[in-house]
Amino acid sequence: MAILKAFKGFRPPAEHAKDVASRPYDVLNSKEARVEAEGNPYSLLHIIKPEIDLPADLDEHDARVYEKARENFDVFRLNGWLVQDDKERLYIYAQTMNGKRQYGIVGCAGVDDYLNGIIKKHELTRNEKEEDRMKHVRITDANMEPVFFTYPAVKAIDTVVEAYVNQHSPVYDFTAVDGIGHHFWVIEDDATRDNLIELFKEVPYTYVADGHHRTAAAALVGNEKRRQKPDYTGGEEFNYFLAVHFPDNQLSIIDYNRVVKDLNGLSKEEFLRKLELVFTIEPKGSEIVKPDRLHNFSMYLDGKWYSLSAKPGTYNDSDPIGVLDVTILSQLVLDNILGIKDLRTDKRIDFVGGIRGLGELVKRVDSGEMKVAFALYPVSMKQLIDIADTGNIMPPKTTWFEPKLRSGLVVHQLD
Repeated sequence: MAILKAFKGFRPPAEHAKDVASRPYDVLNSKEARVEAEGNPYSLLHIIKPEIDLPADLDEHDARVYEKARENFDVFRLNGWLVQDDKERLYIYAQTMNGKRQYGIVGCAGVDDYLNGIIKKHELTRNEKEEDRMKHVRITDANMEPVFFTYPAVKAIDTVVEAYVNQHSPVYDFTAVDGIGHHFWVIEDDATRDNLIELFKEVPYTYVADGHHRTAAAALVGNEKRRQKPDYTGGEEFNYFLAVHFPDNQLSIIDYNRVVKDLNGLSKEEFLRKLELVFTIEPKGSEIVKPDRLHNFSMYLDGKWYSLSAKPGTYNDSDPIGVLDVTILSQLVLDNILGIKDLRTDKRIDFVGGIRGLGELVKRVDSGEMKVAFALYPVSMKQLIDIADTGNIMPPKTTWFEPKLRSGLVVHQLD
């Protein structure tokens, strides 16, 4: 039974919501964040990427960067750019992309749910990235950004959400510069709030869709605070952290592609001959080719596209990991042919989110920066949930959820 908790959120006034709302901290680097926040003192990037307000040569993990985050959070509250609600609320956050809208419930998830496996994961986290976000949570004493969760859809929950948004106007309603629509409701009436909390008890598990490091950091800091206060009751805010919960039937995962710097000493002809042992290869010419089914890949090499279909016997559809196209590509090509053993650390490979389009793969290869590119068929929600349910871990850079949540529409304070 998953926890959903209401809380007194800190939110921007409606006139500043679009300016406060920012992309998540981990989808843009410091240089990009400086450009994006330029001329906009309201942007949450001043808190979640506070190095943008410090000298450019300062390491982003310097203690002064975290201190700046706390200082800027204080400024936002003092200036009334983030104001706390007077009652514990739940919120509804909807996003519109390409005419499709998805509705999430914004509320707190439980630290206990993370520790006890009610919140399920499908990716490994890296200690240094966890510690970075833990420092940020500790020093701001807040979850500045929500994590992106999904759960098995419950029709009764969908009905309550649909009824509420049809009967009430959103408090925030804007389109960001990337064309994504963002719509945000505050659930004002206690009956609807309490009904959703009760209905959420029907949800057996929730799943981290995006934000594994933020999830781990939030839960671990909450657990730290428990150890510091052994007389805690369980009701304190630090026992919970900020999440947006979307039903699984409203979400879609897009492709997450790979580019590689060299052919591991092979000529183009030698490389293709090795590929032919495990793939059926169809040359496609210079026009972009997109994979059209599971176990079908597109490859861009030397100005030409190829369709690669994995031959039967080279994969295991009964294995939740073996069925994944990222596994097939990693084992048959990246490891066996190109000698890339560790996707997390090898500098010869890079990853390109499908939101950039396959034209980005052409650009990276044609520039000479990369030698070959591979486009993959997207992972399904069923595959993600199967992997999490069986306690397995996806290979790195497998899922790319779009649209991304905007940070800053609501903040959760821990004390």
